[in-house]
Amino acid sequence: MTTSAHPLRALLLFNCGLMLFACMDVTNKYLIASFEVPIIAACRYGGNLLLMLALVAPRQGQAMIRTQRTGLVWIRALCLCASTVFVVLAFERMPVAETSAIVFLTPILMALAAAPLLGERIGWKGWAAALLGFLGVMLIVRPGSGLDTVGVLLALGCAGMSATYNLLSRLLASTETTMAMLFYTALAGTILFGAMLPWFWFDRAPSAFEMLLLASLGIYGGLGHFLLTAAFRDAPASLLGPVSYLQLLWVALLGWMVFDQLPDAVGLLGMVIIGASGVLVTLRSRRVPEEVVR
Repeated sequence: MTTSAHPLRALLLFNCGLMLFACMDVTNKYLIASFEVPIIAACRYGGNLLLMLALVAPRQGQAMIRTQRTGLVWIRALCLCASTVFVVLAFERMPVAETSAIVFLTPILMALAAAPLLGERIGWKGWAAALLGFLGVMLIVRPGSGLDTVGVLLALGCAGMSATYNLLSRLLASTETTMAMLFYTALAGTILFGAMLPWFWFDRAPSAFEMLLLASLGIYGGLGHFLLTAAFRDAPASLLGPVSYLQLLWVALLGWMVFDQLPDAVGLLGMVIIGASGVLVTLRSRRVPEEVVR
């Protein structure tokens, strides 16, 4: 990837991408009150696939579908599909801010798993980040917080699937192109959730506003990934990595605006601690940070 030195533009693009991901989270939570998970996921992945076919395929051609380790590419895509199911079901049971904070354990789980699986050294910063992240989650899900236990487990399941997805992304980076991996994740989600639609079809006609929200999911995901990729062309990961935790701020703000939900003071402290632990992981690696995927 060729880079240029435009740090301010990179920060703006990166923050806009994070805001789009936060919008996708809040939209998922809004829609799960009225529609089944396969319907929401099919719209998200189907919209993403259509965007890639319309905008990327004409330039990429066969390069977009060419892979060397096809089996692992499909497994990676299915991990992302599983993370989507987990997080949308978690949104059904818990506030969006707390759910997203727990999912943001993904970089910490990734750092811990990379040692035995990829032979990477953790170091004291990695262990300190893991302990901080665990403390942050304990503050959020402490007794008396009122959070649904199943919802917490679903959010943790999303974090686990996201970490696995990122491990496979790192493993495949040496042989597969970014666009090919993005294409197969969109294709796998479209096929998997599209095949479920006959059993989970709309029990009523969606309103025009709901149709707009369903269509927006693919746009949020596709455009969000594009903006993050563009940002990394203008600034190093060491600058942008810690900024990724601003997504928690966007999620909390949108959750308050749309659902009138705000974490209590202890929960907010837990979110700050999880963000600090993720920043520590990023500073330890000084590489492009693993994405927290939905």
